[in-house]
Amino acid sequence: METALPAAPAPLIDGIGRRISYLRLSVTDRCDLRCRYCMSEKMDFMPRSAILSLEEMAAIADRFVARGIRRIRLTGGEPLVRRGFEGLASTIGRHLDGGGLDELTLTTNGNKLPEMAAPLRDAGVRRINISLDTRDPDRFRYITRWGDVDKVLAGVAAAKQAGLAIKINMVALKGLNEDEIAPMLRWCADEGFDLTLIETMPLGHIDEDRTDRFLPLTNVHERLQQEFTLVPLDFSTGGPARYSRVEPLGVRLGMISPLTRNFCDGCNRIRLTASGKLYMCLGHEDRVDLKDALRTGGMDAVDVAIDDALRVKPARHDFRIETREAAPAVTRHMSVTGG
Repeated sequence: METALPAAPAPLIDGIGRRISYLRLSVTDRCDLRCRYCMSEKMDFMPRSAILSLEEMAAIADRFVARGIRRIRLTGGEPLVRRGFEGLASTIGRHLDGGGLDELTLTTNGNKLPEMAAPLRDAGVRRINISLDTRDPDRFRYITRWGDVDKVLAGVAAAKQAGLAIKINMVALKGLNEDEIAPMLRWCADEGFDLTLIETMPLGHIDEDRTDRFLPLTNVHERLQQEFTLVPLDFSTGGPARYSRVEPLGVRLGMISPLTRNFCDGCNRIRLTASGKLYMCLGHEDRVDLKDALRTGGMDAVDVAIDDALRVKPARHDFRIETREAAPAVTRHMSVTGG
């Protein structure tokens, strides 16, 4: 008599048929900067008692890999401020060797890369995104409220030295850094980096009016075409960016434009917060609590919660930013859900 094999875990397919293959895992909502478009100067972060342990994060990540997640991005807040982060990255990274995971990546502000670039490489990370909205020291200090751009540039250099592929993430800010976009392209070309431009998103209450700094990337695209040739590319890293090759520089340019060009039709992403809340869309408040499920019912309960979330994943977000002093699309900050 043959022994029946255990049933394979159900694949991650949402209610409208999109296959989910990309998990963005926020390991902390804390950050060592306070970028004006992202956070208020005085933030109330989650108490440590409210967040998943690193072991719980690893166990949930394991389950997602078993159910078909092929890419995991570790985010925050600033993920490198979480104590023990290297161990979590190594634990998840073991799936790369076994073929269960195609890629483990990271988004960081770069402050801690001088000491962390080599451990990240050892954990299996081969590609990282570094947030850098300006290379001007005074502007950088203004945007981040107290940051030192030299520290970030040292982190960029350390990541390059460690052999990590680097993409620079630059939030396009009207009247603040729009004159630096072309110079940033040239710098990235010289350094061998990709560049992705991002529209500011209406997430969380901040101390300023986002409409003052909103720069549509459609406008940026038009301006860049006056100086360069932008050749559309059939290329994807699994995220929402649309890519072009900028000639004659040869640099790859991505644009993430949630407001001027919706990218939801092919969404393959879900987001898990440090507190264990699983969000199916960056622009909606609907979520399930995987921390509670894990602690009360184990992994079977986690599967049930994931299935519930998949059924209600929305077709698209509804970001709007054109109305001055309008409430944000969602009350949580980007640092809670992860970029």
